[in-house]
Formats: sequence, structure tokens, C-alpha cells
Amino acid sequence: KMDPNDILAQLEQDFDLADLDDMDLEVEPTIQELVDKQTLKWIFVGGKGGVGKTTCSCCISTLLAAKRKSVLIISTDPAHNLSDAFAQKFTKVPTLVNGFDNLYAMEIDPSVEAADKNILDDENDFALMKELISAVPGIDEAMGFAEVMKLVNTMEFDVIVFDTAPTGHTLRLLSFPDILNKGLAKIMGLKSKFSGMFAQVQSMLNMGESSPEEMQQKLNETKEIIELVTEQFKDPEMTTFVCVCIPEFLSLYETERLVQELAKFEIDVDNIIVNQVLFPPGDDCRLCNSRVKMQKKYRDQIDDLYVDYHVITLPLQEEEIRGVGSLKHFSQFMLNPAQ
Repeated sequence: KMDPNDILAQLEQDFDLADLDDMDLEVEPTIQELVDKQTLKWIFVGGKGGVGKTTCSCCISTLLAAKRKSVLIISTDPAHNLSDAFAQKFTKVPTLVNGFDNLYAMEIDPSVEAADKNILDDENDFALMKELISAVPGIDEAMGFAEVMKLVNTMEFDVIVFDTAPTGHTLRLLSFPDILNKGLAKIMGLKSKFSGMFAQVQSMLNMGESSPEEMQQKLNETKEIIELVTEQFKDPEMTTFVCVCIPEFLSLYETERLVQELAKFEIDVDNIIVNQVLFPPGDDCRLCNSRVKMQKKYRDQIDDLYVDYHVITLPLQEEEIRGVGSLKHFSQFMLNPAQ
């Protein structure tokens, strides 16, 4: 039998274990890895309302613009703030951001896209199928989401950043592919069972010349897009979710709920941004010192909860962050942590 000391010496020789003691195994508190990851196609930024999601998503998009060929930032929050953050008006058409040649922004609301775009119907399409579609819970918004995905796929941007609505709406947005798959399967099943009756009703009500088969082809095309996007969303090489919070109880609670729900959707989460952090002011400000102490408690909890994540600390600013210059300046705290 070998002596334990001899075994340890052999291991040290083979694997340079002595050098491991000097290695820093901590996860970097920056967003550098995300910015450098060339395979990423979809980046979601989300969290509780009022924590600075839009500012963070805009900062991330400006950092990506320095590394990637073309970047699109999309706001899916009905209360759009991209225009305010960049101090430039955006619409549902991708618009070049002032000061960039490869960063575009657009503001859409999935809940109204279906109505605006007439996704499944031309004037003479199979109207009864439309009624069936509208009867599936949540599918109207899901079809809007599908239309956005179709649009984004045709644009061929290198990377897309989603500035999402507050947590509940975000989770609903991420559930749309599943809603669509189930809803379209139901609709197709009904169509195959009752296609003869549908044709008669179509004829009786003078619904036009298009056939249920043409409608099914459109449904199949939509389903294929959603299946492709769903597959990409579950691939950590292509998709990641950045959670934004502030060091307070409700925000921390909601962040943990979001992380757990994202795990159910099989969506990768590597980065937690802790925004609006106060640092000791160095004077006798009672309010400031009290807030610093309170935040420290929750920052410690965040560090304990997310020890394997990149936890990025962003300082509270004296003035609002608005305009490209301010966003570029503030984004540097994502690469060089505030002390």
C-alpha cells in the first residue's frame, strides 16, 4: 500500500495542485463574459418594476454594439421607456440609435400586434378559424409574440436584447411559445375533425374562397417559427436572462421567484445586476448611513444566494441616466465594479 503522503505528492506533481491554491475561483462581478460571448442571439433583461431594467438593457446594448456586427434592442413593456432612455423617439419599426451605426431600437406591445398585423387572416380567409383561435386563452398575445419573432428572424440581427415588462408580464411572455404550441395543436385537431362542417359554414356565410388547408399552412408556418425560437431560448449558448434588482426585500424576493421560474422554462441565468446601490458617504448623513446599512444586509443575502452567478453592483447616481453619453458612461460600471 502507498503512503498517503506519497499519493498526495504524486497528485501535486501530476495536477499542479499547489498552483490551485493561488487561483481565483470566484465568479467575476462584471458582465464581461456576456458581452464577449459571440454565440448569444437572445438576451432578456427583466425584474421587478422600478429597478432600472430599461437603463440596464440600454447599457448592455451599447456595450454589445462595440463587439457585435448588429444589435437590436426591443421593448416589450407597454409603458415604453427606450425613447426616454436614449432621448430619441422609437416606434415598432427598428430605428438606428443616434451616435451608432449598428445599434437599432424598437418598441412593441405583443398584446396589440395580432390586431395590428392581422397575423392569420387576409380579408377572405377562413373567418370561423379566427373565432376558434380567439377562443384559446392567451393566444391573441401569443400570436402577437409570434409575429414579432417572425419579424426579428427576417431582420437577421446579430444579437437581440429584450427590455421586458415587470416580472409577471415577462413570465407570461416566455410562456407564449407553450401557449401557441398547445393552442395551435387544438385548432388543428378541431379542423381535422370538423373540416367538412367548416367548409359548409364557410359557404353558407359567404366567407370567401380560401380553404381551411391554406389556413392550416399559415398555422404550421407560425408553429415552425415558434418551435425554432423555443429551441433557441432553451440553449444557454444562444439565450440568457439578466435579472435586475435593487438591494431591498421585495426586489430580492421577486428576483428569486424569477430565477426559479426561469429554471422551469429552462432559460439560462448567469448575471444578477444589483442597481441603485449606495456606498458610505463619508460624512454624518444619518439617512444615507441608514440606507447603506439596510442595503448591506440584502447585498450580503444576494451574495450568499447567487454565489455561482456574476453579481454586478451598480451605484446610485446623483442625476438621471438619459441620453447616449450618460448610458455609455454608466455602462462602464458593468465592466468595472463600483467600490
